[in-house]
Amino acid sequence: MATSAPQPINEAKLHEFVMRAVGEMGAAMNAALIILGDRLGLYKAMAGAGPLTSQEIATRTGTTERYVREWLAAQAAGGFITYDAGSNTYTLPPEQALALADEQSPVFLPGFFDIVAACVKDEPKIREAFRSGKGVGWHEHDHGLFAGTERFFRPNYRANLIKSWIPALAGTEAKLKEGASVADVGCGLGASTILMAEAYPNSTFVGFDYHSGSIDMAREAAKKAGVANRVKFEVAKAKDYPGKGYHFVAFFDCLHDMGDPEGAARHVLGTLDRDGTWMIVEPFANDKLEDNLNPVGRVFYAASTMLCTPASLSQEVGLGLGAQAGESRLSKVLRSAGFTRVRRAAETPFNIVLEARP
Repeated sequence: MATSAPQPINEAKLHEFVMRAVGEMGAAMNAALIILGDRLGLYKAMAGAGPLTSQEIATRTGTTERYVREWLAAQAAGGFITYDAGSNTYTLPPEQALALADEQSPVFLPGFFDIVAACVKDEPKIREAFRSGKGVGWHEHDHGLFAGTERFFRPNYRANLIKSWIPALAGTEAKLKEGASVADVGCGLGASTILMAEAYPNSTFVGFDYHSGSIDMAREAAKKAGVANRVKFEVAKAKDYPGKGYHFVAFFDCLHDMGDPEGAARHVLGTLDRDGTWMIVEPFANDKLEDNLNPVGRVFYAASTMLCTPASLSQEVGLGLGAQAGESRLSKVLRSAGFTRVRRAAETPFNIVLEARP
C-alpha cells in the first residue's frame, strides 16, 4: 500500500496553533472556575465593591483565603478581573459584573457553564452515539443541563420577548393585552411562559414539555411567581399537545431539536385559531455553513453536536436539523407543513424570530 510523502511543517503556523490551543486549555479549565465563582458568590461579593484583597473576598463569602487567592489569580490571567500589584487587590469591572454577577442582566452568563459541565459529564453517551448512530434524548442528560438552560436563556427572553419579539408580530401584542389563549411548546422550566403571563394578565397560558421533571419545576416556578391561576403546565409532545383555537403558539429554541419538526408544525397548524400566530425563536444562523464560522456559530455548532442533533436523532424521523439550520431550511419546514405566510419578524446576535401564519 502506497504511503503519502510527509508534508512539510510550517513552524510559525505550528506555534500559532499550539498557542491557540493553550488558550483553549485555559478557557476549558475556566469553565469550572466560573461555576465555582457563581456558586460560592465570589463574583457577587466583588460586584460594585471596588478593589478587594483575597482575604476580604474570602471573609465576605465564608470561604478559605488560600483557595480564593488561587482562583483570583486565574481570573486575572483570563481578563475576567483586574489585579493591582501595588495594593495586591482585585477588582471586578462593572462590565464583567453585568455578565457574571447580575442575574437580571440580559448578558448574565454563568448558566451556560452549567450546560458545559453537563456536556462534559455526558461525553461518554455522545461518544457511543457517534458509533451507533442512535440519539440521546434531552431527558437522558445530566440534570444540570435543565437548570443551566433555563438560567442561561431566561435573561435573553426577559430582555427581548416582551419588549421587541412579540411587538414585531402582526397584531399579536394587542390580542395578548385583550385576552388570548396561548400555548408555549417545549417550555422547559417555564421561564418564557411565566414572563408572558406576567406581562399579559388578561391572557391564559399553558406550557407543554415532554420532560416531566421540567414540568414539575415549571409548576413550582409559576407558584413562586404568583401566576399559577393563569398558567398551567402539562406533559405533552410537540406533535400531540392538546387544545384547539390557540391565538398564539410559541416555540423557544426547540424546533430544531425535534425529530419530526414538520410533523410538529402540522400539529401547530391544526391547533391554531384561524387568525392565530406561531412564533418560532431559533438560534441565529446564516443559511450557509461558511457564513457561520464565527464565535457565535462555534458555540452553537458545539452545543448542537452534544445536545440538539442527538436529541433529534433520538426521536421518530430524526431529521437532525441542528442548531444552525438557518432561516431558509426552517421556512421550508414550515411551508411544507401548510403555513402560507412565513417571515423573519426580529433578530438578535443570538436568535432569529420567525412568524408563521396559516
